Amino acid sequence: MTWKAAIDSRQCMASGMCANIAPDLFVLGESYSRPVKEEFEEDERALDAADVCPAMAISVYNDGGEVIGPRP
Repeated sequence: MTWKAAIDSRQCMASGMCANIAPDLFVLGESYSRPVKEEFEEDERALDAADVCPAMAISVYNDGGEVIGPRP
């Protein structure tokens, strides 16, 4: 299965926490973070990054398009 991650650039505060947790999944740009790839293999670190994002700017989707992160 593959997942997708999206980062709302209007909410992102570029803390870099996502890139620290999963540097192969997220990269920190000048103004905001972004996913490295559009799709990636299931990876618990993507959910961890969504959970710890201080701006709650990361959404993770499963291959069915359902939001699975951040977790409640």
